[in-house]
Amino acid sequence: MKIKRSVLVSLNIYNNIREYFFMDFEIGCDLEEFKKYHIQALGYEGEGEIYWIMQDPSHLIVWREKNQIIGHAIWHPSSSEEHRPGMPRDKKDKEMIEELLGGSGKFIELHELWLTEEHRGKGYGHQFFEFFEEHIRNKGHKSIIFYAYNDAAVSLCQKRGYQWIFGLEENGVEGNIEEMYIFHIPV
Repeated sequence: MKIKRSVLVSLNIYNNIREYFFMDFEIGCDLEEFKKYHIQALGYEGEGEIYWIMQDPSHLIVWREKNQIIGHAIWHPSSSEEHRPGMPRDKKDKEMIEELLGGSGKFIELHELWLTEEHRGKGYGHQFFEFFEEHIRNKGHKSIIFYAYNDAAVSLCQKRGYQWIFGLEENGVEGNIEEMYIFHIPV
């Protein structure tokens, strides 16, 4: 079942005239449509991402503008011990998460967050985090962890009051080793 929430968006256009339209956050999405979008947006199908969606389709949130997918987020339950069942965290990752949490524990991991380039810088990220934090809180979860190295995501999380720690080295989306921030916020 898809759940949709529309957000009124205002963009400045010529002669100080504002154009208003709705952007939708949609929980769940047709898997084939998502795969096609993911290949177009990121250049690959996203095997790891598909794993989480197959576990629970509600772990995918797509952003739509004029009925087209313009971004997405994938989230899943996790813990300081294991990224997913049977996949233990490495020592440094575990230590950094436990420092943020104040000990071991369970949380929701915002696994992947992506917005197409032409839609960046319009405030959509802020709207998404408001939606996502409320959604996770309403599902009864207490905490969110998010790994980021993108400057816009880092700035947004810091502005929203996420606690953070820096220095985890991981493969980034582009395949390069990136030094990551790990963000945490209780919800």
